[in-house]
Amino acid sequence: MTQALLAFDPMSKRTRKQAFLEEMDRVVPWAALVALIEACPREAAKGVGGRPPFAIESMLRIHCLQLWWNLSDPAMEEELHERPLYRRFAKLDGAVRMPDETTILRFRRLLEKHELAPKILATINERLTRQGLLLKTGTVVDATIIAAPSSTKNSSGERDPEMHQTKKGNQWHFGMKSHIGVDADSGLVHSVIGTAANVNDVTQASGLLHGQESELWGDAGYQGLDKREEFKERTKERPVRCNIAMRPGKRRALDPERELHQLQEQAEKLKASIRAKVEHPFRLIKQQFGYAKVRYRGLTKNTARLTTMFALGNLWMVRRQLLAVQG
Repeated sequence: MTQALLAFDPMSKRTRKQAFLEEMDRVVPWAALVALIEACPREAAKGVGGRPPFAIESMLRIHCLQLWWNLSDPAMEEELHERPLYRRFAKLDGAVRMPDETTILRFRRLLEKHELAPKILATINERLTRQGLLLKTGTVVDATIIAAPSSTKNSSGERDPEMHQTKKGNQWHFGMKSHIGVDADSGLVHSVIGTAANVNDVTQASGLLHGQESELWGDAGYQGLDKREEFKERTKERPVRCNIAMRPGKRRALDPERELHQLQEQAEKLKASIRAKVEHPFRLIKQQFGYAKVRYRGLTKNTARLTTMFALGNLWMVRRQLLAVQG
């Protein structure tokens, strides 16, 4: 069959995947992100073996497809050959050749080498701030565990040395932690830190502040944050009030018959309603994008991947407002 016959399908249906890509194609600031990558040393972005390099925008779109569907480099290469929808999104429809897994790998390493993931998050958030979607008056902090393979049946015969285990409740987990700072009004992520799973949440809270907030919310794991030296140093010029949840044991001990304890319970429910917004980005990353387990070895690569995913997740959460502005 010819290409014309392949393109014509009388039974075609607009699938959810196609609708998702159409919306993200309109809300992602491709030009700004491409300019950010083009600022890297030119030799790092060239092709190899004398072949002409693929367009940076096409490689960036392929990288986004990897993040949205949690694909490895070989799987991404196969998907480009099998799915016309992906080729159209990457602007490779009708191309005589497709990027192989090595080309896809080198583009990802280009982003990691020049630490572009935090810059991508900052570029996207700057645009959202101009649209009035990121207010920066309050921050909600929280962390989640991303599992890592605990098996030692690999070439090195050992687990990832940068990952560690921690106990949550009565269950042990092995992997890393993703610490995020979220805008208390919109629920958009503005700060991301990746650590081993055994790092205490309260030690990373100061690094999640952007410096313009006046309020901070956190769960009971952040008790004593306002007494830590790094927090006092960070908030010396602009004081930040901490609204930390009461420990579960103390909350269960509240007497529902006492008026003072009733007010304390209402205050805890109010704080919980604000803290709930920090769970939305975690749900998006783990459930919708499928990133419940790390894909690479080491914290640097996985933190870069998480940061870019949270940046794209911000666009997804406010896509309707952005599309309304575009008309």
